[in-house]
Amino acid sequence: MKPLNPDSIAAPFARYSHGVEVPVGHRLVRTSGQLGLAADGSIPEGAEAQAEICFANIRHILAEADMNSDDVVHVSAYVTERVHMAGYMAARDTFLAKRDTLPSSTLVIVSGFTRPEFVVEVEVWASAP
Repeated sequence: MKPLNPDSIAAPFARYSHGVEVPVGHRLVRTSGQLGLAADGSIPEGAEAQAEICFANIRHILAEADMNSDDVVHVSAYVTERVHMAGYMAARDTFLAKRDTLPSSTLVIVSGFTRPEFVVEVEVWASAP
């Protein structure tokens, strides 16, 4: 993966790259949006706790394709209010903590999800040989 951060534009706001080039011949995996729903059906309060579940679910999905968080090339996230951005970003930064090359990223504020308890949803694209 090659990060694309041209000097001719402003630097990213946080720990992400403006763009990512995927090498020729790599496999791609795209996850569905993951909500903060634990395996036991519980939904914790707060964006950070929910995002931690989202990223744990993503780890399991990527493992099915013999991939891990190092293979993520893009993260899309959705939160229901600006107040949830910090909690989501903390969980995202933990998910990406061991990486030098960062994926591209999109964060959008939405009006809601299928159930009012959910405050964050995360999906990723990953790529590996």
